[in-house]
Amino acid sequence: MSLHTMRLFFLGDGRQVSQPIVWLIGFFAFLNVYAIQAVLPMVMSDFAASPLQAGLTVGATVLAVGLISPFIGMLSDAVGRRNVICVSLFALTLPTALIPLTQGLNALITLRFLQGLAIPGIVVVLIAYIGEEFRGGGLARMMSIYVGGTVMGGFCGRFITGHAGHWLGWRGAFVVLAAMTLLGALLVWWRLPASRHFVPNRQVKGAFTTLWRHLHNQRLMASCAVGFCVLFSLVGTFTYVNLHLAAAPFHLSSAGLANVFAVYLVGVLVTPMTSRHLERLGFMKALLWALATSASGLLMTLVPSLPVIVIGLAVCSSGVFLCQSATISTLAKDVTEGRSLATGIYYMSYYAGGAVGTWGAGLAYEAWGWSGSVLTIAAVQALAAAIVLGMWRRAS
Repeated sequence: MSLHTMRLFFLGDGRQVSQPIVWLIGFFAFLNVYAIQAVLPMVMSDFAASPLQAGLTVGATVLAVGLISPFIGMLSDAVGRRNVICVSLFALTLPTALIPLTQGLNALITLRFLQGLAIPGIVVVLIAYIGEEFRGGGLARMMSIYVGGTVMGGFCGRFITGHAGHWLGWRGAFVVLAAMTLLGALLVWWRLPASRHFVPNRQVKGAFTTLWRHLHNQRLMASCAVGFCVLFSLVGTFTYVNLHLAAAPFHLSSAGLANVFAVYLVGVLVTPMTSRHLERLGFMKALLWALATSASGLLMTLVPSLPVIVIGLAVCSSGVFLCQSATISTLAKDVTEGRSLATGIYYMSYYAGGAVGTWGAGLAYEAWGWSGSVLTIAAVQALAAAIVLGMWRRAS
């Protein structure tokens, strides 16, 4: 492969976005979202916090993403895609850089909330961008590449924070994340092309009319409900399994917890490999299989053996990533107007599920330990399957 060909592949031709840039946007968007999970025991110790209070440092971020997503969708539908994505990446850098200076748990939660406010401008708008730029083909593949980037970003955020926290403390770990986020923002600003097929919609009345139609789209609302359940499962699992593994009989350090998050790498491999099979199998069947896979892995974590728990987490997370890929592919395929607004509605529900997951699984953990969290999460996954069977099929 010549140098010119390699440059085109990695950086694009300035007209159509390259696969690596889409992957990198997903990576940097999710680098910070769950990073604090790997150092949660250290934060609990530093601020003398309960499990549920510490879980709020995760829940605050995902709650902010959910609250702002629909409004970012409306803004992007009016002003365009590229500028919103780039500005949001730079905006994400500021609260990340301030986190190491916090002196109280409430200040930390506030800054984590501010991080979440910046993220919809990246993830919501990018999905709309992909839906417009690849409507003639390659949609499922680009969506899977994006999901692969988010998975790797989620892994690296936890992995880097855990190992950096082991040597530098959790505050030093966030200095590293701030520097990486700034570099990512500069790279995306340099190489992300402007939209070629974007048509602005600056009429507020028209936006609310589109919103009304979206809210009465049964298949879209079902996808939003499934998204709620999916992130409830992922956040609930990977927030409180850290406390489970940091306690007896495992006693894992922050570096050890970071290594456990290597299970995310399975999702990085599985999601793109299965993308070509999603449409052939059908998104509904693919989602049901993915939910069953995730639930089986989750139940494996009840076995009091670290290797079995790690395998169970790998199976569980892979199933969740496939659920996400199938759901957003369905969203991109079904919605033909107000794409960014529809994506914003979906992410509002999706991240509300993550915020409720930190609360619901946290209450269950404080009451019954890890087994309580597992049963709560499994029940939510069963609810997702019921929604798919009851509403996706009827709306098809």
